[in-house]
Amino acid sequence: MSQIESASPSARCPFHAATDPEIARAVADFDVFEGPFTVDPAAAMRLFRERRPIFFSPKLGYWVVSRYEDVKDVFRDTGAFSPANALEKVTPSSAEASAILASHDYAMNRTLVNEDEPAHMERRRALLHSFLPAELEKHAPMVRRLVARFVDRFVDRGEADLVDELLWEVPLTVALHFLGVPEDDMDVLRRYSIAHTVNTWGRPSPDQQVAVAEAVGNFWTYSGQVLDRMRLDPSGDGWMEYALRRQRELPDVVTDSYLHSMMMAGIVAAHETTAHATANALRLLLEDRKAWDEVCRDGALIPNAVEECLRLSGSIIAWRRVALKDVEIAGQPIAAGDRILVVMTSANHDGRHFENPDMLDIRRDNTTDHLSFGYGAHQCLGKNLARMEMRILLEELSRRLPHMRLAEQRFDYLPTISFRGPDHLRVVWDPARNPERADDRAKTPRPLQLLGSPPRSSLARPVRVAAIDALTDDVVQIALADPEGHDLPPWSAGAHVDLLVGGFQRKYSLCGDPGDRKRYVVAVKRDAAGRGGSLHIHAELRVGDTIGILGPKNLFRLPDGSERIILVAGGIGITPIIAMADRLKSQGRRYEVHYCGRTRAAMAYADRLERDHAAAAHVHVGEEGRRLDLAALVGAGREAIVACGPDRMIDALQALCADAPDRLRFEHFAAVETLLDPSVEAPFEAELRDSGLTLTVPADRTLLQVLREAGIDLPSDCEEGLCGSCEVGVVDGEVDHRDMVLTAKERAENKRMMACCSRSRNGRIGLSL
Repeated sequence: MSQIESASPSARCPFHAATDPEIARAVADFDVFEGPFTVDPAAAMRLFRERRPIFFSPKLGYWVVSRYEDVKDVFRDTGAFSPANALEKVTPSSAEASAILASHDYAMNRTLVNEDEPAHMERRRALLHSFLPAELEKHAPMVRRLVARFVDRFVDRGEADLVDELLWEVPLTVALHFLGVPEDDMDVLRRYSIAHTVNTWGRPSPDQQVAVAEAVGNFWTYSGQVLDRMRLDPSGDGWMEYALRRQRELPDVVTDSYLHSMMMAGIVAAHETTAHATANALRLLLEDRKAWDEVCRDGALIPNAVEECLRLSGSIIAWRRVALKDVEIAGQPIAAGDRILVVMTSANHDGRHFENPDMLDIRRDNTTDHLSFGYGAHQCLGKNLARMEMRILLEELSRRLPHMRLAEQRFDYLPTISFRGPDHLRVVWDPARNPERADDRAKTPRPLQLLGSPPRSSLARPVRVAAIDALTDDVVQIALADPEGHDLPPWSAGAHVDLLVGGFQRKYSLCGDPGDRKRYVVAVKRDAAGRGGSLHIHAELRVGDTIGILGPKNLFRLPDGSERIILVAGGIGITPIIAMADRLKSQGRRYEVHYCGRTRAAMAYADRLERDHAAAAHVHVGEEGRRLDLAALVGAGREAIVACGPDRMIDALQALCADAPDRLRFEHFAAVETLLDPSVEAPFEAELRDSGLTLTVPADRTLLQVLREAGIDLPSDCEEGLCGSCEVGVVDGEVDHRDMVLTAKERAENKRMMACCSRSRNGRIGLSL
């Protein structure tokens, strides 16, 4: 018996006997079926997310994981964490309920959701075809017709319960169509689906268990009967009919037991989560009138609005894993056999990854990083079908009922450990104001991107240039404001925005006052040897111009918990560093800041730095003979070092911190060249080992672009090789590294690459995707 196994989970949890009474009480009281978690799961997790990110819940009997990176790591590591308990009943069946299930020969077993590797991936590859983007698009016309027909039923009535009259029936009809199941028994299937959810993820009372077991048993019998009928003629276009044809080719992979379980699970998975997610999204948007009005005016915002709503209030709030071996999560020992609850809704509200995490921002440019569909090998196979339905539903309602509003109501939710959506969503409107009464063209759908990641160009936030001030001969300070005077989203020290101006897109750190919600401030240095963006801004931008921005986004955060921080800036790298100095000063934390430049006249913000940070500021001017001794600065200490500047400075700091690389946090201010020259580049094959796909990356496309076109979800931000967001694991093949993230040692290991810029050296690369 290992040391980990020798102690109970609660004894191993450092927070079980926490000295902080607030934490101890919160851990003891944590309950997913009662109290704050049932009202607002993400808000209920905030205390844990910030102060106790992993803890053992004695009521639940699970380790609870709340932070983004930790949740992602659990999903990613299939060798340490098994999905075997994903469909395990949270509440054990009573003897009477068990007898009822047995009378129906209920034998729900392995599905794509709860199967371990390598069997899971073998079956996933075998059944993947129906979920490819080209196949899913074939369903779009049917979904559009269906949604329009349902909206026609109530559009002139002035009121509707969108859950009862639209959001359950449409996804269920689409699910049955996709699976190849007859649509005759939809009302019964809705009851069966809810019963299955309560049976697996809920806490039914002993009396309720009997009724639930009867419905679940009937659901199991029904699924088997439908499957038997399909076997007589599996020539249709449905996924289950395709699976039956694959069974003939791969009988040992696609088994009878597997198909029966997948039939039942598929009916639930393909509609209930989509219905809940759409209801959650509409509630969010209708509660934020500015966001709803923007979506109504500009349909191009719909794809990202859907992703942002999935992030902020997805329908799957938590999922389960069991440890396969003794392991650690963020330093917390977990024993083999321990059960784990990963709370995706908490991860999606983690401010370490999402700026302003509790705010609905339909222009957020990293919202597709959300974990609402899971992550890794077991990521939801039907995610793109759900997205397509949600986009079509939102487009239809925002076009035909832009004046719709929420009715006065109380929102009730079925308490389960994993699923969340309102039982009802009542809306009202004035039919006389229906756009189609004035113009029949309002019935015509707007152009809509049905699949794939939202294009970043559609997310630009319009801003007005409020002021331009020269700081040096080559640096101008630009103040930006909302054209209508609205507040801009908050930002934190280290954050940047992308300026979209004159056909250029360039990143600039925010360096004004974070407390001023009316304006953003950036500083732009003219770079004659650059790619043209700064030259255009200096020559053409004028006060009063309206331009676009993306963000704010923060990939360069101050370290948490460091007693003392050394800030180092070189040249225009002062912009994020001075914002960090301002933040540290306001917090009363210990810090010093070093600013290096060749001439004082060229050093923007040098005077402000010395004025506002007095004793903590050290300005090193080359022409004055005051050069910074980096070796002496780094020394043998252990203080955190945060740096932004030219490559030579960052390279020197990395070399000096080689023995303690975690001590250094840095950001380059120069990007790699990501424009591809097809006459120089060579195409290559990317083999996605987890998906069984092989994609060709042409000479004029990046790996990231090709992955997105194939419907592969991959986070990204800068797309210039600077941030590391688009990192993918490399199984084999030689990488031509072109990023500025990986160290020389990491490049030599050849275990990862940045999809936005790096390529294959030998024409083929194997990836863990």
